Amino acid sequence: MTEVLVVYLHIAAMILIAVFLAIEYLVCVPGLAREKVKLLARIDLLYLIAAVLALATGIVRIVWFGKGVGFYLHNPVFYLKLALFVAIGLISIPPTMQYLRWTRMLKTGAGAAADFEVLRARRYVLVELVLFSFIPLLAVLMARGIGIQTPAN
Repeated sequence: MTEVLVVYLHIAAMILIAVFLAIEYLVCVPGLAREKVKLLARIDLLYLIAAVLALATGIVRIVWFGKGVGFYLHNPVFYLKLALFVAIGLISIPPTMQYLRWTRMLKTGAGAAADFEVLRARRYVLVELVLFSFIPLLAVLMARGIGIQTPAN
């Protein structure tokens, strides 16, 4: 039963990541209103929480459940999937920093976010979404054993 819960949480976290990225993309548009800046910051925090949950449950699956550590560590598709996840995390830093700057600007009473900043943050989120769409494909390939290195006989 524990394994089922961990798998469920892992899949739910991955779905939530996609949902939060899609919401960020839809909200982050030129002419950004004050309320939308606050919403972006909250959604981005939820995105971070979902990413941490996905990573934690993924580690639990590798170590205690799933097909065993050896299955994953000898599969280059696993490393590709992990590298993609890390890359998406790194790409998410600039929009997060921008949302924090906008939030600080609101607290000081400064003007609205510049449209070019909004469009730049939006482009980063779009790249994250596109890259994230390949993670399920890699997960399926990995689960099917594609890429497993077998010793020569």
